[in-house]
Amino acid sequence: MKTLQKPFGIYIHWPYCLSKCPYCDFASCPAADFDEAALWPGYERDIRALPEERPITSIFFGGGTPSLMSASFCRRMLDLIRARHPVADDCEITMEANPDAIDMDKMVAFREAGVNRLSIGVQSLLTTDLRFLGRRHGRDSALARVAEAVRAFPEVSMDLIYARPHQTLAAWQIELTEALALGLQHYSLYQLTIEEGTAFARRGVQPADEEMAAELYRLTDRLMAAAGIPAYEVSNYAAPGHECRHNLTYWRGEDYGAVGPAAHGRIGLWAVQHPASVAEWLRVGAERVKLTPVEKQEEQLIMGIRLRQEGYPSAGLSREAVADAIRRRWVDERDGRLFPTLSGVLMLNQLTLLLMP
Repeated sequence: MKTLQKPFGIYIHWPYCLSKCPYCDFASCPAADFDEAALWPGYERDIRALPEERPITSIFFGGGTPSLMSASFCRRMLDLIRARHPVADDCEITMEANPDAIDMDKMVAFREAGVNRLSIGVQSLLTTDLRFLGRRHGRDSALARVAEAVRAFPEVSMDLIYARPHQTLAAWQIELTEALALGLQHYSLYQLTIEEGTAFARRGVQPADEEMAAELYRLTDRLMAAAGIPAYEVSNYAAPGHECRHNLTYWRGEDYGAVGPAAHGRIGLWAVQHPASVAEWLRVGAERVKLTPVEKQEEQLIMGIRLRQEGYPSAGLSREAVADAIRRRWVDERDGRLFPTLSGVLMLNQLTLLLMP
């Protein structure tokens, strides 16, 4: 009997969305219509290229807006994965959704197809800020979709973006308190960043300044911890046992496969990257590059030092650098692992550079 190797995640990228938000730098393109039949050969090829012996513990549909795909297309991919791989009985299968790109009927259909976790991109509970962020939904429809999702799925997460221009501590506290009142077990709370090439960058939009952003983060940290939903990663908060298993795969430096245009994966030292262009992806498929052990270690440090509860192993790091980070009160060291402090999180780039091999 073949011995199963370590668990394995699969990231599946859906390239289309209804409109491009001005802050978004993800590989996505607006499309009012798309041909799933034309896309299938690429998805099938990518799934068949995954290592068959790996037990699947998580599958993540990201995008773009993957809730735009039909439930039958989703089921077709999941059926092919199950036919080729040992899939854990408790496999976490997440789908990202926007409130304007899903309804209760579609939620039920996705749940029947096998999706058991929905991540909803709400981004704000303020109508004016939703318009600023380029979101197509309104406050009321977002709240309605969250309520429906809780009925349809055993696990639900919502995304919010803060550190928006002119946002105050008092306003964010009210908004976050309202979000917490929804009773979810997982929240992804991201500070607004202006990425090169986005509409916000072209318009010269500026997020909250560094001092205000730090205060907003401290407030977020306090409110979430008090609600029993502490940070387990820099921007992700969960009640114990409700952490996103798939994203932990990234942060722990574990292996995951890539399916779809713009999808990337890591299998041992091999980095897998698919072209962002749908046409090019369909034509040429994946590019594979072998990382050096040092490159792999650097990548794992960048991801792993973000884990606030699990920490990062200190073995292999410069003891001088570790001592310096402890002296600066950026990390605590316990049982051979480094745990970023709140100060360390606020200085995360500097901390990462300090520890870099």
